[in-house]
Amino acid sequence: MNARVVITVVMFSAIASAQAGRGASIREVSIYLSPDTTSTKMAELDRGRELIILETSRDWMHVEANLNEEKVVSGWIQAKGVVSASIPNGDRILFGEAEDCEDQASQRHGRRGAAQDAMRLYYRVADYFPSSPLAAEAMYRSADIRWQIEKADVMTRPSAKEQNPVLREGMDEKFMKEVIKKFPGTKWADLAAFHLIENKLCGDWQGATKCPDKEADIYEKFASEHPQSTVAAEALYDAAWRRSALIEMYKTEDQAKKSDESRTKAIALAQKAAQFPQTDWAARAERLLFMIEHGIPTYGNAQE
Repeated sequence: MNARVVITVVMFSAIASAQAGRGASIREVSIYLSPDTTSTKMAELDRGRELIILETSRDWMHVEANLNEEKVVSGWIQAKGVVSASIPNGDRILFGEAEDCEDQASQRHGRRGAAQDAMRLYYRVADYFPSSPLAAEAMYRSADIRWQIEKADVMTRPSAKEQNPVLREGMDEKFMKEVIKKFPGTKWADLAAFHLIENKLCGDWQGATKCPDKEADIYEKFASEHPQSTVAAEALYDAAWRRSALIEMYKTEDQAKKSDESRTKAIALAQKAAQFPQTDWAARAERLLFMIEHGIPTYGNAQE
């Protein structure tokens, strides 16, 4: 095959893919070699898998399906349950199925793989329906589920205890950053940015004051840059708690001045957090203030 023919084939394939419809199933489906349930079964497809619809024949669809990032299979599936990018209310249907999967995942004996199903389905909402009022939330929810799954794995590794976050294997930031990029200035972008802080935290303070000091700065900066965010109060509390921890930590290093400065900063930050009465963080901030003002250590094994 000469170069001109190769280029033509590649271009035709690209055009065909662009013109093909896209969809996702809200149920588990089998993919067959031909449009017949007695033909060879090639794979089982989970909910939310990306489908490229090549053609339809009665109640069947010829599709290319992404089984994972590296494997794509082509075959026939039964059309029922497939939500394409052109179907009316498709965004709500996919979002509703994703919510149901997420609920399944939260149950003690819920369906295996339900969290991953929800993650894919939420992403399909934002991908197929970018103008939907549900798109930003759906993309965030997908990123959040992925983040929590990865975090559970990351925290079981030895590197999770590393003091320096650079030496600790963190969560993949790609999908959180995608939320921030595609939906800037939204509640969901703020939540995604707040998650990213976790990769900057020390795995274990190991008694070093530099860790809570640096982390408090990060949380203060976030609260300053996102004053109207739904997590502003949490960021202020997180900063206040770290400043309160430094009160005793600096005392053990015979740095009375820095201990007093930390106390002053902790009180100021906790007072700001207490100004968000609609959140749980306000009550926790009041508790923190009480402990600081009565000289009750908030970190470590210090006792009266």
